Amino acid sequence: MKLELVPIPVADVDRAKAFYADRLGFTLDVDVTPADGVRVVQLTPPGSACSVGFGTGVPAYQGTPGSVRGLHLVVDGIERARDDLIGRGVDVGAVQDVGGGVRYAGFEDPDGNGWTLQEMAWRTGDAF
Repeated sequence: MKLELVPIPVADVDRAKAFYADRLGFTLDVDVTPADGVRVVQLTPPGSACSVGFGTGVPAYQGTPGSVRGLHLVVDGIERARDDLIGRGVDVGAVQDVGGGVRYAGFEDPDGNGWTLQEMAWRTGDAF
C-alpha cells in the first residue's frame, strides 16, 4: 500500500493553489473541473510520492478550512529548507531541537492548516 493523497480543506482553492505552488514550490499535478461544481487540484512536494489535494464538490475536500494539523515535510537540511521557504514568503517558525537528533520548524497555509518541517539526523545525506 502507498499513501498517495492527503485531502486538505481550504476556503479559497485559487489562493491555496498559489500558496502551495508558488510559496512552497510544490509541483502542480492536476487542476481539473470534471463536472459542474467540481474542481480537483493536486500538488506534490518536491521529492515526495504523496500529494495534497483540495477543491470543491468532492466530499473528501469538505471540512473546516484550517483544521488539518501535523502534516510533516521531512527534509535533510532543516535550516536550508526553512531559509528557502522564508525566501519564498512563508512565515516559518524557529527550529526546535526536540532531542534524539530530531528538529522541527512549523508553518501554516493561508487557511491555518499546520505543517512541520522535520529533520531526523539518521535520515540525511545518502540515508534520506
